[in-house]
Amino acid sequence: MAKGGSAKKAPAKRPKKSAAVKAVATKPPSKSRKTPAAKSVTALHGELVVLTGLSGSGKLSALKTFEDLGYYAVDNLPLELIPQFADLVRGSNEITRAVLGVDVREGLIERFPAILQQVRKVLPTTVVYLEAADDVLVRRYSETRRPHPLRRNELVSDSIRAERTRMEPIRNVADVLLDTSKFNVHELRAHIDSQFSRREGEQALLLSTMSFGFKNGVPPEADLVFDVRFLPNPHFVPEFRPLTGRDARVAEYVKSFPQTMEFLDRTTELLKFLLPHYVAEGKSYLTIAFGCTGGQHRSVALAEDMKKRLTDAGYRAKVTHRDMPR
Repeated sequence: MAKGGSAKKAPAKRPKKSAAVKAVATKPPSKSRKTPAAKSVTALHGELVVLTGLSGSGKLSALKTFEDLGYYAVDNLPLELIPQFADLVRGSNEITRAVLGVDVREGLIERFPAILQQVRKVLPTTVVYLEAADDVLVRRYSETRRPHPLRRNELVSDSIRAERTRMEPIRNVADVLLDTSKFNVHELRAHIDSQFSRREGEQALLLSTMSFGFKNGVPPEADLVFDVRFLPNPHFVPEFRPLTGRDARVAEYVKSFPQTMEFLDRTTELLKFLLPHYVAEGKSYLTIAFGCTGGQHRSVALAEDMKKRLTDAGYRAKVTHRDMPR
């Protein structure tokens, strides 16, 4: 498909076509032809975050964090009123960023995906879904001695399972899945702050390049996953075994192979093609994950390199290493 497109279309016309295609979800076609796709989100007035997830996963703390970041915060607005709220934000001269808290007490959860599509025609919208392991949620309820809001007269564990099922329609369309099992309140605040704080005039899309080890599972928050286990493993070089991919010697070793540099170059070009389309679709946060066996050498070196490449390309980017030894 890409091959046929490149053969028939002149390179200079491709951005114009892609912007026009996304105009339905972002802005009028006349404007999208004049503005590069990567800047289409900032042309809309306002930005909306829908904060949702499982009860006990930290939504109230997260909502307060967004409020401290300058977001206009509203909790438990009925779903059918969200489109009207989006219209108000877009037409407001005072509210530039808003966050809505949505939880299981809302009775029309199954309608959320359709409502989200409607709202994204008005505002760039990011859905942040918080969750945690069952045992962690049970412990949190035990510590606070509060009943579960879904089924107050049943076991908390049963209520949690029922809530997971009921919230599935929202989870399936979330842009950011955040497992708070290992977070305390301060760590959750710092994580949200790093993802959503930005200076006036900065581009809305924030990228996170992440390294991880497949032996510990694929990160649930990853939007794009690249398996780099095809590269030679520094683990089998005795002098590199105790080090990580952040060490200059290890990084130099990993990138000394031609297939590494070709992979990085090709992946960079792919991302440069994809990212403007993600922006035009209204996405404000994207996690790009690189996985090797243990998450110590190859994936770390490549995540670090890709973060620099994306920054050089004009994107806001940060790097995280989930499984790298501390």
